[in-house]
Amino acid sequence: MRSINQIKRMRQKFNLTQKDLAKKAGVSQSLIAKIEAEKLDPTYSKAQSIFQALEEIEKKQELTAKDIMIKNVLFIHVKEPVINIVKLMKKKGISQVPVLQRERVVGIITENTILNLLSENPESLQKAKAADIMEEAPPIISTSTRIQSILQLLKDEQVLLVSQKGEIKGLITKSDLFNIEY
Repeated sequence: MRSINQIKRMRQKFNLTQKDLAKKAGVSQSLIAKIEAEKLDPTYSKAQSIFQALEEIEKKQELTAKDIMIKNVLFIHVKEPVINIVKLMKKKGISQVPVLQRERVVGIITENTILNLLSENPESLQKAKAADIMEEAPPIISTSTRIQSILQLLKDEQVLLVSQKGEIKGLITKSDLFNIEY
């Protein structure tokens, strides 16, 4: 059983303000402040609500790439014509696709990649191959990478590939993070 004295430490561990914790626990911010200052012993039900909220937050912070990745990843080959890639992306409703060469990810093609090609040289859309326009391969993370690391990486990246024992098992985009209940 947890002690009331742990509330402040746990709240700070999860980078929560007293107000944030109070809202998640359904109690007042002043109650949290009084408990943390050891000026008040909460009722059993209030303490239970606070610890329940902290446990839910803890579970969410333990999410890993495996929990949130998209598992059905489509790949294209470096020699694939760009016009076919556009059709595939449109048909499947996807905004990026990793590029393979000899079963290794060597790049990625995104909607932006194709838009850049169209704005620079629209005629080349008919002749270009994936290798001609692909961008650098996105970072590859482990299935056990924690959500906090994923959030940091996605500040600078559009997509992350997720691998297990060297095999790509999924991908995570910024929009996938919107499907998590916080």
